[in-house]
Amino acid sequence: MADCIFALAQLPSPMLNDSTVRLRAFRWLFAGLLWLAASGAVAAPAPVVTVKLEGAVSPASAEHLQAALDSARRDRAGLVVLLVDTPGGLESSMRTIIKAILASPVPVAAFVTPAGARAASAGTFILYASHVAAMSPGTNVGAATPVAIGGNGKASESAGKDKAINDAAAYIRSLAGLRGRNADWAERAVRQAASLDADAALKLGVVDLLARDLPELLHKLDGRTLQVGRDAVRLQLGDAAVREYPQSWRLRLLSVLSDPGIALLLVMLGLAGLFLELSSPGLLLPGVLGAVSLLLGLYALQMLPLNFAGIALLLLGVALIIAELFVPSGLLAASGALALVAAAVMLMDSGLPGTRLPPALVIGLAALLAAGMAGAVALAMRSRRRPVSDASALMGATALVIDPTPGRIWVSVQGEHWHGECTTPLAQGQEVRVVARHGLTLQLAPTGPPHHGERK
Repeated sequence: MADCIFALAQLPSPMLNDSTVRLRAFRWLFAGLLWLAASGAVAAPAPVVTVKLEGAVSPASAEHLQAALDSARRDRAGLVVLLVDTPGGLESSMRTIIKAILASPVPVAAFVTPAGARAASAGTFILYASHVAAMSPGTNVGAATPVAIGGNGKASESAGKDKAINDAAAYIRSLAGLRGRNADWAERAVRQAASLDADAALKLGVVDLLARDLPELLHKLDGRTLQVGRDAVRLQLGDAAVREYPQSWRLRLLSVLSDPGIALLLVMLGLAGLFLELSSPGLLLPGVLGAVSLLLGLYALQMLPLNFAGIALLLLGVALIIAELFVPSGLLAASGALALVAAAVMLMDSGLPGTRLPPALVIGLAALLAAGMAGAVALAMRSRRRPVSDASALMGATALVIDPTPGRIWVSVQGEHWHGECTTPLAQGQEVRVVARHGLTLQLAPTGPPHHGERK
């Protein structure tokens, strides 16, 4: 194009006069305009968007991929590369991802990378659904047998499991037919949990190509034509810019919360904070942090496959710990702690990858709760053995106000904490005198005005 424009500008003129100079200048100007137009007509290659699918397939990862595909469509990207390294996860999230891939107007290449990565269980289905399936050497794919969640939280051996397997086998065969990949091996991956390394997957037609890294993958895909919906799309990736679609802070938070260990810790911390606030009213901070932790933990649990027996034990443990506040003995709290540990073991024993609780976490939690409850029982037994002051010893005794809140006054008298009542407003740290006793409540009277600087 540049040579043609230069030749146009160098066309000979019959005469070298003013008109000839003006004509040649006009030719140069016209040639420059043609050059600018030709340069603008050559559009830059469409960008390549990379998205990471790491860890368990969860609602957060499904939402992240959907957002990435929407962004790629708006930006007219040439290719979306899904970097896969997953043990599997929730079927509902897997199907959401596959629907997004099948409906995407931008071709999607699922790339199992780096070496040591895997596309197991739900990852196998996602690999089969993608327009391009690629693997790095040293990776594996397969083991896609579904796990049915029953009332006991384990894989059901009844007709429910057979139904789930038949449905999954038909689903992956349909994906294999859509992309022209090995449907027989895909069904074996579902029914027999078959697995393959990268070389064997290429030989059997499970994947389309092998690549050591992303640049090699893009080089091998450059110029390839893919069927995207009803259209044939030719990939032009030679000089395409590559950019990663980052995960938003909200989705990063959801990814952290969807970890079963984090969810369980949040629930336990929430219960501990609320127990401390209820047992020692007025602290505020444990109650606020406990409520926030409990709400976050419960939100995380609803994103995970739960076991109904585990939920029942969790509720029982909470009820027993609350009952300890009204019937102090130590035994109710200890029983509640044991119920919570049992719930932790059963709650997410689903068999699904990425949803199992680490044994070290459960053992550590059990030890911590046992130590805490042992301390509570020891304190309860010590208070039982301590002689309680009789009425005659308390009459006229001087007490120190600990909590002056009307309706729930607490005072310290003779080394013991007592509920108190007083018709006069009191201040924290003020000295009062015991004038009467009604069961476990002391009738108080101030011995003098509050000290200067005390809270009224």
